[in-house]
Amino acid sequence: MTTIPGATRRGHGGAGDSESLSGASLFAGAVMMLSGPLSILMGASGIARDNLFAASQYAYRFDLTAWGWMHIAVGLALVIAGMGVVTNQSWGRGAGAVAAGISLITQFMFVPYYPLWAIPVMTLDLFIIFALTRFHAGTDGGR
Repeated sequence: MTTIPGATRRGHGGAGDSESLSGASLFAGAVMMLSGPLSILMGASGIARDNLFAASQYAYRFDLTAWGWMHIAVGLALVIAGMGVVTNQSWGRGAGAVAAGISLITQFMFVPYYPLWAIPVMTLDLFIIFALTRFHAGTDGGR
């Protein structure tokens, strides 16, 4: 019995999965599941110590408790979407790209408060969005 090359591709595909999990998607899911808890911890620190971060004369100036809750919500969305991507759920890639986009925007708005944190996280968010929105050509070649 011979092995079909397409059947040996990497992935977590179950009976209902139409495509296998690519390396870029696995990377994006893993980074989301890393970035999400870090964002949650950042939010918790902002809530616990309301004077931890400071920015003067900033257009997007919110109370640090509000920023903390925003980071927690975005972190939870990243973790859930990351689990969806890693388990190859149909909604995972779209939800992950949206969650990473929202994270990118909130981190951009948080730059004056803590730039050494926000800029690397923005870079990770861009990598996540790129990895999840790449075009995936069909693997069967129309056979």
